[in-house]
Amino acid sequence: MEMQQVRYFLAVAQTLNFTRAAEQCNVSQPALTRAIKLLKDEFGGDLIRREGRLSHLTDLGKRMLPLLKQCHDSALTAKALATSLKNRDIATLNVAVAHGLDIALFMPALSEMYSAFPELLLKLKRGDSASVRAMLERGDVDLAIGANASEGSERLDCWRMFDDSFDIVVGEEHELAQGNGAALEPAQLRARRILLHKGIEASEADIERLTSAGVTLVNVHEVDSLADLEPLLRAGFGIGLTLSSALRVDGLRHLRIETLDLQRPIAVAMMSGRPRSREATTLLNLLRGSDWSHATA
Repeated sequence: MEMQQVRYFLAVAQTLNFTRAAEQCNVSQPALTRAIKLLKDEFGGDLIRREGRLSHLTDLGKRMLPLLKQCHDSALTAKALATSLKNRDIATLNVAVAHGLDIALFMPALSEMYSAFPELLLKLKRGDSASVRAMLERGDVDLAIGANASEGSERLDCWRMFDDSFDIVVGEEHELAQGNGAALEPAQLRARRILLHKGIEASEADIERLTSAGVTLVNVHEVDSLADLEPLLRAGFGIGLTLSSALRVDGLRHLRIETLDLQRPIAVAMMSGRPRSREATTLLNLLRGSDWSHATA
């Protein structure tokens, strides 16, 4: 199927007249008719039924019309975007962020960069920290933000931003939030149903230390997204376990576990030796120059 055939079909579907459709497409009527026949052969049935001067869409034609129109519109959009990129009218910045990290942390830097490049197209991708590194190494993204960003690779330039850890998160009305702000003791956490944010990417060693600190990750609720964790916490489904930097919002309280000290560096990374766009370099510098002292406070 060629886009020209789709364009001819859409013209006939609009005009319901082969002659007017041919004029609209600036093509001879026999050429238009041949293109419609090729579509018929490809789809295995008539799309248009000719009845004198007027034509009508068949049931198959009616079903194919929105799909072919979407296909045609997407092709036009892709062509226009490719032309703009070729002429450097539009720049694209691909950024990968690890699942566990709250995008709110990076909005000041992203907003400032967007102000400097208002025509920029931002492509934000998510994955676990290993996937984020892999995306960067493959060239799928220009810049990556994650935990242990340089682990297992000597091809990356990494800049540490802050150290994250694990917190218990509850609603402000929860009984655990009624204390004087002291860290929680293991005895306070036993027999509590946990709402586990899987984005924390807990290793086996992490799980062992969490268990010793009173957090048992057996028979727990699990969520992939912070957007899902927040309403479940507010509804009282359990006590949340997520990164210290995540969900710093009104109505939720972060509590530290007294005997737990699990630190993991959060870093921004780019490929060594790979050419860097102005936009990527600007975002990198903004992230490196940000004050991260309150990220986990």
